[in-house]
Amino acid sequence: MATFSSYDGTELSYREAGIGDPLVCLPGGPLLASSYFGDLGGLAATRRLILLDHRGTGDSAAPEDPETYRIDRMVADVEALRVHLGLERLDILAHSAGANLAMLYTIAHPDRVSRLTLITPGTRAVGFPLSMEPIRAQLLTRSEEPWFPAAWEAFQRAEEGDESEETWTAIMPVYYGAWTPAAQAHAAALPADEEKQEIHFAEGVFTPEATIAALATVELPILILAGSRDPGPTPERAKELADLLPKAHVRFEVQPGAGHFPWVDDPAAFGALVAEWLAG
Repeated sequence: MATFSSYDGTELSYREAGIGDPLVCLPGGPLLASSYFGDLGGLAATRRLILLDHRGTGDSAAPEDPETYRIDRMVADVEALRVHLGLERLDILAHSAGANLAMLYTIAHPDRVSRLTLITPGTRAVGFPLSMEPIRAQLLTRSEEPWFPAAWEAFQRAEEGDESEETWTAIMPVYYGAWTPAAQAHAAALPADEEKQEIHFAEGVFTPEATIAALATVELPILILAGSRDPGPTPERAKELADLLPKAHVRFEVQPGAGHFPWVDDPAAFGALVAEWLAG
């Protein structure tokens, strides 16, 4: 585990795995420790993964000022990491909520990014509304699975405003393509910190109209990978994000049978696709 000092003096950590050109990996969650990435379906065989622990997660220190958990202020953490690594430009892989951070960083530092890989990307930065309906729809396609009754009951509680950890733990199987032992172990290791998450997505952190306008000028190679069984983003929503990038060299892919964590559902398929994309 290596460390560096960010713009405000907070000591952040990252884990390195593999060989080859560096690939900076931004976790989602938001604010999950990078350990949930594992080896990203074997990507470490061809790239040197730089797996960042966001401030206050994993082995990174908590900041003195909690307001620095805001996603717009964490852009400076990514830039501090780039400077620490001594790289002119970054290849970035970002998952879920981490894709919002990757987009904000790219807009703020367009000359510091060489390639973006957005895995089941979050879309709050571009103002796409959140909805329970895709979760409902995906749940109903899986009504024959043994975990469905508990998940459906929990979903109904969530619709009524129950945001408890118990409720979302019961719903969690729908975020995986299959509720295998590997998926269950992965889900059990996903901690949540609602207080930090509220700050991360505080009012005013996003300016969707400005972000959409800026993304329309981006000319980078970008992979957007969706999971065919992911309730958020659905493949349709991920494609809407791709359509906001008219000047970028976008490759849009849907991994069959995958949910929100495609490297867990089918590591070989995920690793092969992303490695081939990065090599291109």
